[in-house]
Amino acid sequence: MEISNQSTVTEFVLLGLSAHPTLEKTFFALILSMYLVILLGNGVLILVTILDPHLHTPMYFFLGNLSFLDICYTTSSVPLVLDGFLTPRKTISFSGCAVQMFLSFAMGATECVLLGMMALDRYVAICNPLRYPVVMSKAAYVPMAAGSWVAGGANSLVQISLAVQLPFCGDNVINHFICEILAVLKLACADISINVISMGVANVIFLGVPVLFISVSYIFILTTILRIPSAEGRKKAFSTCSAHLTVVIIFYGTILFMYGKPKSKDPLGADKQDLADKLISLFYGLLTPMLNPIIYSLRNKDVKMAVRDLASHRCFAQ
Repeated sequence: MEISNQSTVTEFVLLGLSAHPTLEKTFFALILSMYLVILLGNGVLILVTILDPHLHTPMYFFLGNLSFLDICYTTSSVPLVLDGFLTPRKTISFSGCAVQMFLSFAMGATECVLLGMMALDRYVAICNPLRYPVVMSKAAYVPMAAGSWVAGGANSLVQISLAVQLPFCGDNVINHFICEILAVLKLACADISINVISMGVANVIFLGVPVLFISVSYIFILTTILRIPSAEGRKKAFSTCSAHLTVVIIFYGTILFMYGKPKSKDPLGADKQDLADKLISLFYGLLTPMLNPIIYSLRNKDVKMAVRDLASHRCFAQ
């Protein structure tokens, strides 16, 4: 990724919680705890989906990808946040900032597409169960997952390439914990309209289209479930997609909350609002990756059994 020669900024200063030093130690412990839960929970899910032959199905293949993605997404930013809580002057190089933006942006876009692919898997499983082995064969679901990663990476490459070509010749203080792309674009001493338009188009493609696709899929899924005559049959069918639906609601619900909440018009509360916005953004990036393995473990009998088997095998091995 080549940095524009016009740029005179060689590093950025991450403001983080510099204005609130008393909160830094508290949030360091909290964020570290959440990060360890993310690594442990998603690591266990990846392990059981690989080791348990009963979980070698499209749904659990996508789940393993989702868990790996959540680990990558948080690892692209959390270590930087934790280091910022301990370092008096929180700086990051221009190239390091670009890499961090690329990774976090790519993982976010990939998750949106991957959740859509998982919705398709549940649609076929419930609405066309007899054709499920043919439609969701390995030759289909592996390229679907790979395509999600490629699409997210390509989108991020376009957005970050446009961003790093901008001249940064003045203020280099980012009012955030990490190199959040909108916060970085505000520091450019040039017109960013192309970047804004590009990101708007990307949001429609990677947020709007998957949401529409997931919504339509679940309309058909719920319609099919309601046609099942027995209550036990309806409950069993819904249980196969309830975990995914819960994850989707949490993922997109936090996005809507973060970007849809009203802005305060009180200038005296600007600092408090900035702090709240930064903290909401930070915890949004941790909430879904932390809850995903918990949701799939609690709401899925196959995963619970696989985790128990893995734990018992480890106990016997010791």
